[in-house]
Amino acid sequence: MRKTALLAAALTTLAAAQVSAADLPGKGITVKPVQSTITEETFQTLLVSRALEKLGYTVAPTSEVDYNVGYTSIASGDATFTAVNWQPLHDDMYKAAGGDAKLYRQGTYVNGAAQGYLIDKKTAEKYHITNIAQLKDPKIAALFDSNGDGKADMTGCTPGWGCEAVIVHQNKAFGLENTVEANMGNYSAMIADMLTRYKQGKPVIYYTWTPYWLSDVLKPGRDVVWLQVPFSSLPGEQKDVDTKLPNGANYGFPVNTMHIVANKAWAQQNPAAAKLFAEMKLPITDINAQNARMHEGHASEAEVNAHVDGWIKAHQATFDGWVKDALAAAK
Repeated sequence: MRKTALLAAALTTLAAAQVSAADLPGKGITVKPVQSTITEETFQTLLVSRALEKLGYTVAPTSEVDYNVGYTSIASGDATFTAVNWQPLHDDMYKAAGGDAKLYRQGTYVNGAAQGYLIDKKTAEKYHITNIAQLKDPKIAALFDSNGDGKADMTGCTPGWGCEAVIVHQNKAFGLENTVEANMGNYSAMIADMLTRYKQGKPVIYYTWTPYWLSDVLKPGRDVVWLQVPFSSLPGEQKDVDTKLPNGANYGFPVNTMHIVANKAWAQQNPAAAKLFAEMKLPITDINAQNARMHEGHASEAEVNAHVDGWIKAHQATFDGWVKDALAAAK
């Protein structure tokens, strides 16, 4: 008798699973994710895609585009979501694409994304450099000259990322235009050059952000130090942001949050996905750790997918909770 009851229960469970698979809110709907060409963003993007698949959505391969193109594509409906919206760094691009009228942004995916300028610790200690304004002194600036023009060669970032606008603005605002050359270009190539100089024992100055593998290779406090800025000064939508920290230190950039941004009309039509986007949270330390593994050579598509699967397995209850809440929102 007990076997019959168990079999009946198993069949009921199986039937329920088949019905629920057919009834999943994403059934028959294709989602198109976008991210920038920074491959280290793939991990956090794929994690969202995995959760969407659990809701029944078909997720297309992620398209890599410039951030501004990503926002306009999402606003127009040509793309569905991005998991790499920085606030306030991307506020100008977000607003230009239509802002809250066209885009859906609820919840905070990642907290504590820092940015700023760093120099090697050896030079900082030898010349007592703590503030970027000290590079107004041509003698100090010349320490970081890598091409013989007398100016400090600062590694900036890739045009279109948002950081380049801040760096150019601050170089002028802090009176550094005559002594500091803020170089923009392919960030990974520029960082490779900077690391070569560092390994040769030469002074380096560069911009970076977290989460990114670089701060795992050149550790702040051990190998390099963050530079403060003389005062808060940001362009565009960020112009009124005070970057001074509660302890009085000022590193020139506010600590950013990262968000999942989706097409607003699509989010309204897909309450399960909207709930998922609002609820997902990823610790910045986990992104740093995964990015470091990529830098160590584990960066193939298969390996990054394995990192995502490993994260889900290690946080299964959390992941299942997101999916459960999203399914409830669809009813």
